[in-house]
Amino acid sequence: MAAHLIILLLFSVLKGCKVSVKAGKSISIPCLYESQYINHVKYLCEGYYWNFCRYAVKTNKPDPSGKYLISDDKKQNIFTVTINQLTNENTDYWCVVEINNGEDYPQYFHLSVTRGTPSLYVDHQRITGYIGESITIRCNHSNSGEMKWCRLGRNCVTGSSGSIDGTTVTTHMSDPNVFTVTMSGLRSKDSGWYWCAKADIQIPVYLTVTENTSKDSFAPRILIIPLSVLIWIVIVVLFIWFILRHSEYY
Repeated sequence: MAAHLIILLLFSVLKGCKVSVKAGKSISIPCLYESQYINHVKYLCEGYYWNFCRYAVKTNKPDPSGKYLISDDKKQNIFTVTINQLTNENTDYWCVVEINNGEDYPQYFHLSVTRGTPSLYVDHQRITGYIGESITIRCNHSNSGEMKWCRLGRNCVTGSSGSIDGTTVTTHMSDPNVFTVTMSGLRSKDSGWYWCAKADIQIPVYLTVTENTSKDSFAPRILIIPLSVLIWIVIVVLFIWFILRHSEYY
């Protein structure tokens, strides 16, 4: 175990947060860290008790089995851990950054693995939106209570409308068990990690905002003819004109 660590604000709000997941599936968890630790090693530690947890995967030492994956987005100061083929043994983890000096303050999170329907889930954990357009996310849940939509490290929208980093967010219950979130006027800077939450249950969602290139697929296209080909076309046309013109005299 590394001697020195620093607290990570997992989902930047709640300590000991819970994520409800289905057995056999995969889950990605974002872990936020401070900018001065961009070049430090990040890792995931497995086990309920911190003093006895074991390394699962590190940014400088990948897991050869493929069970655990880790990536570090140094532009947003977030590293992401992915756990594949979830079982009821994959429940307790610590999200950590290694540092050279300081006390040990790891951040714990819990996975509630079920064979039935998770208590809070989305159809797709990674979604794509387009610049200037809107995107809608459906957060499915099984219990009553206040829902909210948040961006990792930023603010939350808890009412029917609000904004996150200047982007308009509207929410409503499309039916008793579906919390619908719509983000309008998307910009490229809206790309990043968000999450639906109810009490201490959360589900992370990664949004990628990009240009909608399909808009140009039916646009009129200008035919560009190389100059050499154009010259030959002119020569052929003039030749045909000359033959036809000459034949009028006979």
